[in-house]
Amino acid sequence: MMKKRRYDGLITLTNQTRVLTIFASALFLLFIPSTFAASANVKSAVNRSETPNTGTEKLLLPYVFSTDSMGLNIGLGAMVSGYHQEQMTIGGTVYGGDVSYGAGGGVWNYKIPKTERFFLSVYGFLGYYPQQKAYAGGASNFIPADTPLPGSNDSSNEQFLQADGSSNWWEIKLEYALPIGATRDKGQVTYELTNGLLTSKPSGGDKWNPFESGATVAVLRQFNRYESYEFEDEELDGTIHALELGLLYDNTDFSINPSYGSKQYVAISHDSGWLESVDSWTFIEFEASKYFSFGESDYASQRILAMNFWTGYSPSWELEYDEAGARKVNNNAPYSEGASLGGFYRMRGFDNNRFHDKASIYATAEYRYTFKYNPIEDVNWLKFLRLDWFQLVGFVEAGRVGESYTASELLTDIKYDYEVSLRALTAGIVVRLDVAQSDESTNAWVMVDHPF
Repeated sequence: MMKKRRYDGLITLTNQTRVLTIFASALFLLFIPSTFAASANVKSAVNRSETPNTGTEKLLLPYVFSTDSMGLNIGLGAMVSGYHQEQMTIGGTVYGGDVSYGAGGGVWNYKIPKTERFFLSVYGFLGYYPQQKAYAGGASNFIPADTPLPGSNDSSNEQFLQADGSSNWWEIKLEYALPIGATRDKGQVTYELTNGLLTSKPSGGDKWNPFESGATVAVLRQFNRYESYEFEDEELDGTIHALELGLLYDNTDFSINPSYGSKQYVAISHDSGWLESVDSWTFIEFEASKYFSFGESDYASQRILAMNFWTGYSPSWELEYDEAGARKVNNNAPYSEGASLGGFYRMRGFDNNRFHDKASIYATAEYRYTFKYNPIEDVNWLKFLRLDWFQLVGFVEAGRVGESYTASELLTDIKYDYEVSLRALTAGIVVRLDVAQSDESTNAWVMVDHPF
């Protein structure tokens, strides 16, 4: 994807200051639905008893953030849910600093006219980042046999590219709610909430049977990404134009904040190397989540154990060797796609897309404790946030990437991290601040939606 400088077989750069987070993109996602979890989701509308008959939920919020690499940035985000169609969301944000800037927005879950089950979403983001980082390079030049491939499980966290540059992406996806289970009669479900807790009939969870319980959604997603790195003597860039076909079965009680039930997602992604994209690759993934409710307590309205498993494999990924035994990777997904770990959804104690290879395995467990007490419930000037509850979460993660999909490869030398998270339900959307610790770094991530 990118050409690189080399010294003794390693990528070396004079400035190795770690980017704290991709905070700007995360703030963008505070105002719009998530785009990095499973591509499909249950089509739903949320009615809060605290705001009856409004028809819409709105949020307008200025924000300020500062990181070592991006400096001080000021932005404004906005979101409206339920406008024109009750399940539809419109959102966007814009921010800027001395060097960095970004703007993005989109429309999610627009029900196509004269249909009941087809939903269209279109969204994108344009951004420029100082000192953005990529653990990449193994597909550009041959790497000596005694040097780990950049981003591999044994690689050093100093094997990366870093420079100012752009990171732009846009996606379009079409989802179809199957006429079975909770969406047998209608393509979407409606949740009634009081204090952020479900008071209407659950959409699933009692039995595992797609024809009787839960919602099943098929998705076709076309996604695109462009990245550039502006070194002093050259500019390196790369592009992807890929398709994803997936199927979600969400058999939870409340898809936005599950307390019991399960869900599964299976998908295949492929880039044929068309238009500006020069690489052809394929990736297959499977994800499963399970939720257990322990009910309420004196101080908690909910106590939930949430567990998640994810695995992926790229059948197109292969190694090419030269006469000296050095190797490089061909037909692989870019470092930000495919069998990748690290960042705001999986292995949060590591940098974004820190690990990537032919295959991956990942598991996590979270204990979600939802407080009965809401300290801002009666603060009039904060009521615009529509904040229903706070949630304290403790969790651990384990994951591994490898060159083969075997137990001996993926179940040894596993990476671990542990974290704590503060989450809130605001305007029907879960917002979270995760602080994660690993043996390489401590990261803070601000995102929307539970990670699973």
